[in-house]
Amino acid sequence: MVWTYLMDMDGVLVHEEHPIPGAAELIAELTAAGNPFLVLTNNSIYTPRDLRARLLRTGLDVPEKSIWTSALATARFLDSQRPHGSAYVIGEAGLTTALHEIGYTLTDRDPDYVVLGETRTYSFTAITRAIRLVEQGARFIATNPDATGPSREGSLPATGAVAALIERATGRAPYYVGKPNPLMMRSGLRALGAHSENTLMIGDRMDTDVRSGLEAGLRTILVLTGISGLDTADRFPYRPTRVIESVADLVGRTAEPFPTG
Repeated sequence: MVWTYLMDMDGVLVHEEHPIPGAAELIAELTAAGNPFLVLTNNSIYTPRDLRARLLRTGLDVPEKSIWTSALATARFLDSQRPHGSAYVIGEAGLTTALHEIGYTLTDRDPDYVVLGETRTYSFTAITRAIRLVEQGARFIATNPDATGPSREGSLPATGAVAALIERATGRAPYYVGKPNPLMMRSGLRALGAHSENTLMIGDRMDTDVRSGLEAGLRTILVLTGISGLDTADRFPYRPTRVIESVADLVGRTAEPFPTG
């Protein structure tokens, strides 16, 4: 069996823009063996081209086609729901580019959707406009539910926190496309032409990575190089298929990531 690998980016392959030991070797091994793989991220700020460049600077050679973001998953979802629709967007190039590429019109006049993504410069004016458009009937979509994002100075408000503000003001909850919604996994699998039976998900968070992999029908691997540790993992009512210290434990074993016996 040839395994398809889905893997989170932050906490699995990189940590604060530094590669995690074994990450480069794992990517090289999967590439040499011809294993399909996708690097997943809930971050909607960057395009796959941007993320490829950022990963290359850390020594990780990941092709653009092997990067799947919540922005791409959101665009694919909207295309399946209302092709060639319109949206008022709060977000960066990763999101606006993905929506343009599916033929969406970006507008602040009677849009089909308000689409909220990640940005480092949330505008009170833009949020106010989003609230009014949702009140007027625009459907509310958010790329991911993450409440905070990291920075060198500490936590920053992220999509989930701003979505909560809009929800409180309008009384309308958004539909979140990114992890832990298994839709993000399934859309990634469709992009690869792969099947869940021979696909695994590697993540560092029980509440997003492992949960979304489990709900998408995948086998899951929790690495201990990010958010969730063994102590926190035990608090959840579900378990990953396997727990390893880091992706370095998979190097040389990608053909059989779930040893028996």
